[in-house]
Amino acid sequence: MSRIIEIELDDAGLPPPTPEIEQERKVAIFDLLEDNTFVLPQREDRQVPEGPYKMNLSIRDKRLVFDLLTEADDKAAEFHLSLSPFRQVVKDYFQICESYFDAVKNLPPSQIETIDMARRGIHNEGSRVLQERLEGKAEIDTDTARRLFTLICVLHFGG
Repeated sequence: MSRIIEIELDDAGLPPPTPEIEQERKVAIFDLLEDNTFVLPQREDRQVPEGPYKMNLSIRDKRLVFDLLTEADDKAAEFHLSLSPFRQVVKDYFQICESYFDAVKNLPPSQIETIDMARRGIHNEGSRVLQERLEGKAEIDTDTARRLFTLICVLHFGG
């Protein structure tokens, strides 16, 4: 099965992330590289290189850019997605994460668990939006979508 074997975030020009955001980024990249599914669908008009793929994820001209190379560094695909469908869910995700990070420092476990459940729900919504936006461009499983959504949030943090 096709997969991502390397991922880079183009965060040039973005402010440095907070320690919490940097930790989210590291965990998402580690988990993504450990286990993911990423398939470029075949096209009638051209040959699509098979994976595994190297991915560069960036925001350019207010668009989310997926730049994919083969393992041999040949261009595999590039697609640009509007950020508009992500704006509200990213905003909601950052708000709930901020509440979660504060709760971990100050609240009892039962209240932390409630906030964490809400955080997971918003995260699931973001991954669903990503899967919809990638339809016809790439096929990804839910766990891959969740990890990529985290990385989109990391890029949004500075944008």
